[in-house]
Amino acid sequence: MDLGHGDRVYILTGASRGLGFATARALVADGARVVISSRDGDRVATAVKELGDDRATGVVADLASPDSAAKLVETAQQTYGRLDGALISVGGPPPGTAAQVSDEQWREAFETVFLGTVRMVRTVAPVLTDGGAIALVLSSSARSPIPGLGLSNGLRPGLAGAAKDMADEFGPQGVRVVSLLPGRFLTDRSQQLFAAAPDPEAARAAVEASIPLRRIGDPAEFGRVAAFVLSPAASYLTGLTIPIDGGTIRTL
Repeated sequence: MDLGHGDRVYILTGASRGLGFATARALVADGARVVISSRDGDRVATAVKELGDDRATGVVADLASPDSAAKLVETAQQTYGRLDGALISVGGPPPGTAAQVSDEQWREAFETVFLGTVRMVRTVAPVLTDGGAIALVLSSSARSPIPGLGLSNGLRPGLAGAAKDMADEFGPQGVRVVSLLPGRFLTDRSQQLFAAAPDPEAARAAVEASIPLRRIGDPAEFGRVAAFVLSPAASYLTGLTIPIDGGTIRTL
C-alpha cells in the first residue's frame, strides 16, 4: 500500500532512538524526509547517519525550552521548503508514585511532557498545509494508570484531552491531531524499568503474561502504525486515541 509519503516532510521529537526513531525509519522508507530531534547531540548524529543524511536532518532540542518548537519548524522549512506533519514524543518522566515524587519533579515533568508537547502542536499546526497531521506519543496510562508511574498517570490523560481539543480547533484548516498510546515495547526505557526491578527476568515475564499477544512489542510495529496515522492514507482520522499495545488496555 502506498501511504503517500513521497517528498512529504515531518518533524519527529525524541526521535534519536526508541519509538520516535522507529517511526522516522518507517517514514523515510516510504519516501518522506524528516527532521529529528533529541537532547543528546551524539545520538541525533548517529540517527541521521543511519537514516541517511539525504533524507534526514538532526536538531539538538529540549521541548522544555520555549524556543525549541520554532527552531524545529524553521529547520524543516529552510532545509526542505515545506512541513507536512509531526510526531511529538518526549522521554518518560522518572518512576515513582504520584505521592512520592517531589514538587520539582512534577514541575519539570509538566514543563517537558505537558507544556512542551502542547507548545509544539500549537507551533506546528498553523504552518501545515491542508492534509497535515500531528501525532502525539502518549502512553497507555492515558486510559489506565500504570503502577509506579505517577507522573505519567497524572499528565498523559490531560494531554489526551488537550489533543482532542486541538483536533477540534485545527480540523477546519484540514490539520489532523491524533494521540497514540503505546504499551510495552522493547525500548531503552522499558529495559531501564526492568533493570530497576528486584528481579528483572520475573518483571519481564509478568509484563508479557499481561499482554494478550504474550510478547513485548518491537518498536518497528509502533513505527508502522504511526507512519500510517501521519499519512494521507489516514486522511479521515482525527481527534482519537489509538492504543498500540498488543491488546493490553481492557477498556473498549
